[in-house]
Amino acid sequence: MPHFNGGTSFATNRTDRPKKGKQMKTIRIKICGITRPEDARKAAELDVDAIGLVFYAASKRAVTPEQAKKIVAALPPFVSVVALFVNETAETIRETLRQVPIDIIQFHGDEDDEFCRQFDRPYLKAIRVQSASDIETAQTRFPNARALLFDAYHPNEYGGTGLSFDWTLLPDHLTKPWILAGGLTPQNIAAAIQTSNAVAVDVSGGVESAGGIKDEAKMATFIQAVRAIR
Repeated sequence: MPHFNGGTSFATNRTDRPKKGKQMKTIRIKICGITRPEDARKAAELDVDAIGLVFYAASKRAVTPEQAKKIVAALPPFVSVVALFVNETAETIRETLRQVPIDIIQFHGDEDDEFCRQFDRPYLKAIRVQSASDIETAQTRFPNARALLFDAYHPNEYGGTGLSFDWTLLPDHLTKPWILAGGLTPQNIAAAIQTSNAVAVDVSGGVESAGGIKDEAKMATFIQAVRAIR
């Protein structure tokens, strides 16, 4: 069963942002690569909207289903749990979903829409951005995605590189909800949001003291910087 969170996605459409003169909606925050229950608990206390669990053995932030269950158990209601997979088999994904209460699946590899839509969960699709065409074509390539997650391109890595991409490539006319990721830190998040007009952001390495170990002070500073944007 999914984790009880009162909603199926922390991503909202850019067109939902009120015009000038109206109160701004809260920008959604996901902290990915959580590996310890105490980090999940602290993230929730700091008012994040979602956490990400990485089920990809090659990642330094990888967790097992047993670890993941303990992390989810540390969360209060209304924090979404996102499971990240990279080119995993359908059988393994289904087994993980049977063991761990997951709200949303994030596919970060070479999966297509037909594969991603089969798991009875809303899904996010990560797009590694090299050019504006990667962004433009993603909407038609993944029509069933709940949201797209735009990350930096790396020829040998599927994410978690700490690299950013050119935020000015993001156009104003995307109709599908999307999330900004890639090299975000407490120091650059305000500029990233102001440049891209993102309404949802995803951070991992930018709030760590070591691979997979979140830094409470960095998380707090990052979240404060986001919440200060109007």
